[in-house]
Amino acid sequence: MRGLRFVALGDSLTEGVGDPVGDGWRGWAALLADGLSRADVDFTNLAVSGAQTRDVLERQLPAGLALRPDVVSVVVGVNDTLRCTFDIHAVAARLDTIYAAFRAQGAVLLTACLPDPGTMLGLPGALARPLARRQRAVNAVVHALSERYGALHLHAAEGAWTTERAMWSADRLHPSERGHRQLAVRFHELLVERAVASGVAPSAEPELPAPAKSASLWWLATAGTGWVVRRCTDLLPQLVTLAVDEMRHRARGTSGRLDLRATHAVSMALAALSVASGEQHVEAA
Repeated sequence: MRGLRFVALGDSLTEGVGDPVGDGWRGWAALLADGLSRADVDFTNLAVSGAQTRDVLERQLPAGLALRPDVVSVVVGVNDTLRCTFDIHAVAARLDTIYAAFRAQGAVLLTACLPDPGTMLGLPGALARPLARRQRAVNAVVHALSERYGALHLHAAEGAWTTERAMWSADRLHPSERGHRQLAVRFHELLVERAVASGVAPSAEPELPAPAKSASLWWLATAGTGWVVRRCTDLLPQLVTLAVDEMRHRARGTSGRLDLRATHAVSMALAALSVASGEQHVEAA
């Protein structure tokens, strides 16, 4: 009999950026894999830095389904919020398709909501608020769909870990080794509660000392800055427009309209999925 099979899908967070090992990355998913079973675990990490929900749907999903995992993690969406093409309706439809496909195979599904990048980067309020609104929309969709498909959902968007500096790498967008371990430990707890994980829980304490401040600053000034720039170039013009709109509404005292607009968009996206699901059931009958 084969051992437990764990497949991870997503972006740089799941790829392991921020938790360097040798010439590559390890990350929370690899740490979690070691604690899933006392026997061998067949772990495959399909996550790719920069991936959006479209990439997971079109490229990672077919490969993941072919592996027929017992446990699968799908943690993605932040990169969607950093693009001028952001569309919560499209994000919701893609995640619904991905979640449904793995649950149809009987896999245990892991999901998570995440902090918004604007706050983590310390952007000025007028720039941070539009990104925060987008991330809240993605999180709301992930919450709703996780409940629909019975996923094990990790609430990682808030809490002390988001403000504890030691949990984050120099770019403030990716967890440090300690942060990745925190995610692995919390996912392991959820899997133990569901009687899926039987191995030893990952250690919360890092194996390696935290990088010196000078090393972190050097990384940020070279590779780290390039990473951010490559993912925000197409967003920047629109983000400036969003910031101007944000300041205009704040000056008029109508900022609440922007929040209501975002909430309405999420409701409409989820309602559209419910209608589509209902139509499919009718056709099947």
